[in-house]
Amino acid sequence: MTDKNQAVWVFHGDSAQFSSGIFTTKETADQWIARHQLSGMLTKYPLDTGVYDWAIAEGIFKPRQEYQTGAKFISRFTSASQEHYHYEAGIDQARNTDDPAAGHDTETAES
Repeated sequence: MTDKNQAVWVFHGDSAQFSSGIFTTKETADQWIARHQLSGMLTKYPLDTGVYDWAIAEGIFKPRQEYQTGAKFISRFTSASQEHYHYEAGIDQARNTDDPAAGHDTETAES
């Protein structure tokens, strides 16, 4: 059984169709992003579950419409409640501001 807290960090570059890096630690991801001066988003994903199921289990999302239980909705679902960071030219934008909330939103995003 997978520990509830196990997760990976996924980097998705700006304008990329697919993710370009998956890491076991944020520190390793930060180093790779900085080394290549990449722009995009680094997001923490739980292992052995989909984001849709994770968000429901965490009480972050509750389907309220019938379409929100369908395959199309679930396959596109993402949540801004996942820990995530925005990068520009290899620099974590949360570290590049005086705003401690920058870089990681807390509202649920439904695609």
